[in-house]
Amino acid sequence: MRVILGLALAGLLLGPLASVGLAADQKPHRVAIQVDQNDPAVMNMVLNNATHVIEHYRGKGEDVDLEIVAYGPGMHMLRADTSPVADRIKHLKEMVPGKIQFSACNNTKQSMEKAEAHAIAIVPEAAIVPSGVVRLMELQEQGWSYVRP
Repeated sequence: MRVILGLALAGLLLGPLASVGLAADQKPHRVAIQVDQNDPAVMNMVLNNATHVIEHYRGKGEDVDLEIVAYGPGMHMLRADTSPVADRIKHLKEMVPGKIQFSACNNTKQSMEKAEAHAIAIVPEAAIVPSGVVRLMELQEQGWSYVRP
C-alpha cells in the first residue's frame, strides 16, 4: 500500500515537471508570409492571417515568430509613401514586439528607385533584406512554414 501511495505522490509531483519538459522540447512555431501583389485586400488578408496565428498560439500559451516578406509589386505594402496598411503594420509590431518582422526586398527597392528617379523610404517597422525571394528560401531552409495568400 505504501508503494502505491508513494508512486501516486511521485506522479502528482512530477506530472507538472514532465509537462514543462514536453513544452521545452516543443518545436518552435515560425511562419513566413509572402506579399508580391500591390493589392490592399491581399495586404490586409496577410495582416489578418498574421494576427490570427498570433492569437491562436497566445491562446495555447505558445510563442510564434512571423516574418512578412514583401517584394515586387508587394513592396508597396512597406513603402512609407504608398502603404495602405502602414497603421496596421505599426499596431501589429507593437502588439508582439520581437515576434514579427517585416522584410522589404532591396532588389525591388532599387528597381523602384531607378524607375521613379528618387529614393524610396520604407516604413520604420520594416528591415531591408538583399532579396525577398532569397529571404523566403532561407527561412524555408531553416524550417519555417511558408504561406502565400
